[in-house]
Amino acid sequence: MVTTAQTIIISGYYGFRNSGDEAVLKSILTALEEESRQAGITIKPVVLSSDPAWTQKMYGVEAVARMSLGEVRRAIKNSDGLISGGGSLLQDATSPKSIPYYLAILKLAQWAGKPTFVYAQGIGPVQRKIFYPMIRSVFQRCEYVSVRDEQSAALLGTMKLKRPVVKVVPDPVMGLPLPAGSELHKAAFETDMDKIPIVGVSVRYWDKERRDLTAIADGLKRLAAERRVHLRFLPFHLPDDEQASRMVMDLLGDIRGTGSLVSMCDQVTDPQQMLLEVSRCSLMIGMRLHSLIYAASHQVPPLGISYDPKIDHFLSRVGSQPVGTTEALDGQKLANESMRLLDQRSQWIESQEAAIALLKSEARLPAQHIVNYLCRKG
Repeated sequence: MVTTAQTIIISGYYGFRNSGDEAVLKSILTALEEESRQAGITIKPVVLSSDPAWTQKMYGVEAVARMSLGEVRRAIKNSDGLISGGGSLLQDATSPKSIPYYLAILKLAQWAGKPTFVYAQGIGPVQRKIFYPMIRSVFQRCEYVSVRDEQSAALLGTMKLKRPVVKVVPDPVMGLPLPAGSELHKAAFETDMDKIPIVGVSVRYWDKERRDLTAIADGLKRLAAERRVHLRFLPFHLPDDEQASRMVMDLLGDIRGTGSLVSMCDQVTDPQQMLLEVSRCSLMIGMRLHSLIYAASHQVPPLGISYDPKIDHFLSRVGSQPVGTTEALDGQKLANESMRLLDQRSQWIESQEAAIALLKSEARLPAQHIVNYLCRKG
């Protein structure tokens, strides 16, 4: 039995106030806390963050500057292990610097003789094959590797990773609970939804010519003309998603004559508060992956617009597929699919209820494995 607190470093895209990545961190922290309490041990998390003061205030945990080599090395030296993940850390689509950074953090821990764990990561795309042997070399020294979809596991297989055995688990956010005391508040919104359904909308900048946002605005305008709805824009990454939301709202124009409403959720950085916002919706139209995960985890039908295979991979796990892509999206189809899911919401919930329950349960498996490892080694 472990009698002293076990200090675990958590490395990821944290402190940037991206609601999806912050939700990953909150989910990992919650799962570790609950699993360690059941096992009778204490885990002390230390988060590598872009904004340590903000992270400490938001989650009540210790944090250090992720780009300060001295601070990171000291934290690792004084730790009992390191978690890398979750999220899409090992990819070179947005920057060639991400993979070397996150591998370097893992390597520092391994050089220090600390056990390392990969927690439900989405691997790829990795367009530069020079990274393949680097990823393989670091991962084969990890005590545990889990990924959030079969495609990530297949990519690691392409890299010829032999050990450890790669586990496929759901995204950690599937296990994120609503904030304490929110059920009564949510119930009041569900009563209101009988009067006018809330359609959550999560948009982001992607296409440089903004054709994707123009098509979304067209689809939403068509939807509002056919149905009385409350279009609720939910920015997941501040401030960019707020700006993208305002662009779509401007393209919509004044739709009050249809009886529909438009609003935006302002400045929400707490992932559980954003989860609560999504849980109030009758439908979630999303470009952000975690907007769709938030929705499915609380039985809100997700309607995804794909800019990356990770969107397609997740939707397939809840019996869905993208309504279109950022390169090819038809506004009329978006409106039609939205109306179909609004009409068939209860049928979708019934058909996916068992699958969602299983995903929520399996989202805790990495935390269980890490806690069990610490118990054995302690």
